[in-house]
Amino acid sequence: MKQQRDKIEHEAIIDVVVIGGGPAGMLAAARASERGRTVLLLEKNATLGKKLLISGGGRSNVTNNTPDVRTMLARYKEGGKFLFSAFSQFAVIESMLYFEKRAVPLKEENEGRMFPKSNTAQSVHDALVSHMKESGVTVRTRCTVTGVTKDPDGSFSISFQDTNKPISNNSIHVRAVILATGGTSHPETGSTGEGFTWLAKLGHTTIENNFALVPIALKDEWVTRLSGLTLNDVKLTVLSDGSKKITKVGKLLFTHFGVSGPTILNMSKEIGELLIESDVTLMVDLFPKLDHQELRTKIQTALADESNKMLKNTLRSLVPSALVTSLLILLHVDGETSNHSVSTETRKALVLLLKALPLHPSHLLGADKAVISSGGVALAEVDFKTMESRIVPKLFLVGDILNVDRPSGGYSLQLCWTTGYVAGSSV
Repeated sequence: MKQQRDKIEHEAIIDVVVIGGGPAGMLAAARASERGRTVLLLEKNATLGKKLLISGGGRSNVTNNTPDVRTMLARYKEGGKFLFSAFSQFAVIESMLYFEKRAVPLKEENEGRMFPKSNTAQSVHDALVSHMKESGVTVRTRCTVTGVTKDPDGSFSISFQDTNKPISNNSIHVRAVILATGGTSHPETGSTGEGFTWLAKLGHTTIENNFALVPIALKDEWVTRLSGLTLNDVKLTVLSDGSKKITKVGKLLFTHFGVSGPTILNMSKEIGELLIESDVTLMVDLFPKLDHQELRTKIQTALADESNKMLKNTLRSLVPSALVTSLLILLHVDGETSNHSVSTETRKALVLLLKALPLHPSHLLGADKAVISSGGVALAEVDFKTMESRIVPKLFLVGDILNVDRPSGGYSLQLCWTTGYVAGSSV
C-alpha cells in the first residue's frame, strides 16, 4: 500500500483519479486499486461521504431486497433499459454480500428496504473507507477540483486547489478519470454540480438537473399543528384541475412545512410537473380498506356505543389524537358535542372527510431538502458494460451524475454500488 502511495506522489502521470468521495466514488476507487491500479481520490470536503452519512435519515438505506435484476431495473423507469449490463455484473445480491463480508450485516424493513443492523450510516461509511485503505487508495480531502481537460496524448489534466498545502494550486496528469461528483441535491454536502460543467466542455450532453424525491410544501395552515404525525397505509390521490392523475398507498409524514415520507417523495416529481400548469389537490384516504358505507357504519356504531361521550373523545379511538382538532375545525363542529347530538349531516361530512382529506400543495422544497436530483448525463452517451463515456475515452461516469430516475427505498445507493463497482472493475 505504501509503495502504491509513493508511486502516486512521484509519478508524472498516474493511472486513475476518482473525483468525489461519495459512495460510488469510494467503491470505484477501492475496486480499481485492488486490481493493481494506482488510484488517487480527490474530495473537496474535509471528510468523505457527507451525503452518505445523512442518507436514510442517518441510517443509510443500502439497497432494496429485489434480487431479480429485471424486476429491480423496472424501478428505474426509462433508465432501466440502459442499466442491464451493469446490474448483470453487480446488483442487489452482490451488494448485500459486499457489506456482510465487511462486517456490516443488513436487515430488511418496510417494502424491501435494507438497512445496516447497526442503524447507522457510519458503519456503511467505515466499511468503504476500510476497503480503500486495504486496497491502497490515496485519499486527499480538502481538494477542490477546478477543471478536467483531455490532453492530446489521450490522458487528462486535473487542476485542483489543495487547502492542505502552502501552494494551493495543483495540476496532475492521469490516464483515466472516474467522475463521481453527484447531482445537485443537498449542496451543503458538496454536491454543487460542477461535474456537469466539465462534462459539457468535454462534449457530453447533460439533461437539466432538477430535484426529485422532494418533500412538498402545503398552503393549508392547519397542517402545521400536525408536525411529526405519521399516517401509515393511507391512500394518496393526486388531482390536477379535478382530474385524477396519481394514486398510491403508503406512509404520510407531516412536517412543519407540509408533507414528506417515502410515498410523498416518490410522487413529488410528478406533482411538481403538474403544479407548473394546474391547481393540484392531494386527497388522503385514511381508511382505504373500507368503502364509504363500511366507514359510515363503523362511525355510527362508535357514536351509538358511546352516546354520552364527547365527539372529540370518540374520534380519538378512530384516528390519531393529533389529527382530531384539525378534523373538527374542517367540519366546523364543536368537539365537546355529545355523540347522541351529532347530526346526520355531520356524520356524512365526517365520512367524506376521512375518505378524502384535502391537502393543497404549494411547491416542492429545494435542493437542500431533496433526497436526489433528477437529470444528468444522457445515458446513450455511456457504455454501461464498463461505465466508460462513449464521447470521451477513459472517462468513467458513476452514481448520481447519470440521468437515472429512481424512487426512494434503497435504489439510489444501489445505483452507486453497481456503477461504482463496474467502473472500478473496468478502468
